[in-house]
Formats: sequence, structure tokens, C-alpha cells
Amino acid sequence: MTVIIAGGGIGGLSLGLSLHQLGIPFHVVEAVAHVKPLGVGINLQPHSVRELFELGLESELDKIGLRTEEVAYFSAQGQLIWSEPRGMEAGYRWPQYSIHRGELQFLLYRELLRRCGPEVITTGAALKGWREDANGVTVALENRRTGEALGDMRGAVLIGADGINSTVRATLYPGEGGAKWRGTMMWRGVTRGKRFFTGRTMAMAGTADRKFVCYPIQDHPDGEQRINWIADLSRPADYPWNRQDWNREGHLSDFAPAFADWRFDWLDIPALIEAAEGVWEYPMVDRDPLPRWSHGRVTLLGDAAHAMYPIGSNGATQAIIDARVLARELNRAGGPQALAAYDAARREAVNKLVELNRGDGPDKVLDEVAARAPDGFDDISDVMSAEELDNIARSYKAVAGFDVDKLNARGPLIEG
Repeated sequence: MTVIIAGGGIGGLSLGLSLHQLGIPFHVVEAVAHVKPLGVGINLQPHSVRELFELGLESELDKIGLRTEEVAYFSAQGQLIWSEPRGMEAGYRWPQYSIHRGELQFLLYRELLRRCGPEVITTGAALKGWREDANGVTVALENRRTGEALGDMRGAVLIGADGINSTVRATLYPGEGGAKWRGTMMWRGVTRGKRFFTGRTMAMAGTADRKFVCYPIQDHPDGEQRINWIADLSRPADYPWNRQDWNREGHLSDFAPAFADWRFDWLDIPALIEAAEGVWEYPMVDRDPLPRWSHGRVTLLGDAAHAMYPIGSNGATQAIIDARVLARELNRAGGPQALAAYDAARREAVNKLVELNRGDGPDKVLDEVAARAPDGFDDISDVMSAEELDNIARSYKAVAGFDVDKLNARGPLIEG
């Protein structure tokens, strides 16, 4: 019987492609009427890239993203704290990608239609609720814009891949309330600009209270690049962080002055901000870890299960891993048994990652250096040893599931 997937984002579409690979019937229901490549840049870590390659998407990913070669951390004075190779440059058998989130989602959507046909997805249909019985689930659908009832759909299990404001999660945990704000606002943009460092470098500068992140997501023939950037600033508790929606237009006057003197020899950050194609404002939010994702014939996936702070580049990556593990378990045993096995395999590890990101994950090196050398330094080794720096990076990779030796050595999540 059909697996019903509520949500056509990166996690839901990855699950659909994985179920198709295994010959398991499925249907995706997506609230948005027309899927478009919206959003800004994200990074995909090697353990999720491995899964997308095993879905046959390597050449398509190379068309829309860049293979990241390096990550580098800098002080607020623009001084190099730490850098390390990434992806295949670091010895992984698979690359890391810097990629436009919307282009990735649209790639997965196109591939789903090409491989499976349009009948496997219904757009403009939001989940309203469901009824569960001994043999399956009956899902009620509606047009979220008009409130019109769109009938019922019958399946074996329901997968809530419907994002941070998940209807499935809110139904399973009605007393939870909204997302948790950490007191940080993020302004995101994309700017055409000159290459910096390797041309495949992800750079982070500042501290948790005032941080700038940037990396290229596309090359231009003239040698310039589309550079994705994020500017983080702490805001007071009474800041109206949720006053409109989760994807609203940002204004330079709200954040650009905080970075006005960040002109470094490797990048002119004020110029990059000023030349942005557009700016969007987001609150940095997550959800508390749950004691259970799977409830009978219903489970959660991706942000619906474990929305996390965008630190360490793991949100989309973990959703893709969820999808592959869940597909594997559904292939081994259908129904509640498969969902329980998926929960046991994924939840505890990802909950640890949510908590680690709340402590700034690998980016905590920025605050540690700033605390020891607030005015900068002549030699980083006088501030923090190479061993300390390396340990921060290694410990995060271990929790997030992409320790290079372990990833290279383990077998595929889905055989054949």
C-alpha cells in the first residue's frame, strides 16, 4: 500500500525518489500549488551527497552547485583562525556542495516527475488531518488558501515531511507551541562578485553575536561568481522576530551598519552586502528535541522532526539521510514496525546534533578566540593550539555523522 508523504521539500522528495528506487508505491502531497526554486544557498555534506549520488544525481548536482574545497574561520578583524579542506579535498569519497536550496529542491522535483510521472505528486493540497486504523491511514486534504476540502487519500503510513511548522507534528504534540528563537536574526542574500581564496571556500567571520558567512554557489564565464552570504546579529528579547512570516524582505539599514568596517584584504563585505540581488530576513529558530517521532503509522522527517539552527551546514543533509534510512526500513518491513526502526536509528543521533548546534557547533571556535583575543592576534597559535582547533572540528563531524574514515568505510544505506 502507498506511503503518503506530506511535504514536497528536500526531505519529502528525497524520500519519494528513494522509495521509487526500491519499488515502493508512494504519493507526495504538497501545499504549494506551483513548485518554484525559492530560497538561498545551503551546503550539502558528503554523507548526504553520497546518497544523492546513489540516486544517480551526480551530473545534475554539478550543473547547479559547486564542490566545496575549504572552510575557513576568521576573527572580526578578518584574521585567519582555522581552515581545513572539505569534501574530496579532505579525503572523502564524495564531495561537499555549496548549492542554491531552491535549485536543489527543483532538481529533485523534476527528477521525481521524470522518473515516476506526475501522478505521484499532488500540489496545492495541504494535510488537514488523518484517521488511523489497523490497516492504514486515511488522510484528509484541503486547499490551504481557500479552505476547500479536497477529499481523502488512503495509504499504509503517513510521513510528516512538512517543515518547521509541521501540521503532523502539531497534531502529535498539540501543546508544544511555536518554534524557539535564540535571539539572533539572519539576513541572507546572493551577490555577483569576485572570487575569494580557492573560489570554492566557505568563510565565516566574527562571533555568534555578529557573524558573516559567505560561499560561492555558481561560477560565471567571466570569472566572477554568485556568492551566497548570511549576516547574523543578536537582537533584544522584545524584537518582533515573528511579525510577518518566515521569509520576508530584509532592509540593509537593519544590519549593514554593523558590518560597515569589515573590509578585509580577502573580501569587501560592505560592498558584497550593498550589491545583493535581494535581501531576506529570517529568525534563527529551532525546535526542542522530541522523545518520539514515530506514532503507530505516522512519523516525522526533516525539519518536522528536528528543525535545527543553521550552524554546521546540516539541515538539508540530515533530511536526506532521514529519507534514505526510512526508505530502507520500509523496504525491510512495512507499517509501524518500519517507522519504529527508523525512529530508533535516527532520532537520538539527530537530537544530539540539535543540542550541539544550540551551542554553536563548530562555530564556537569564533567566540572562544574572541574571548581570548578580543582585539585580534599576531599568531593564532598564541591564542588557541592547533590541537584544540582540530578537536572542535572533529568532534562535530563525529556527532553529525560525517567522520571521514567512518563514512568512507561503511557500506551503503540502501543496497543495490
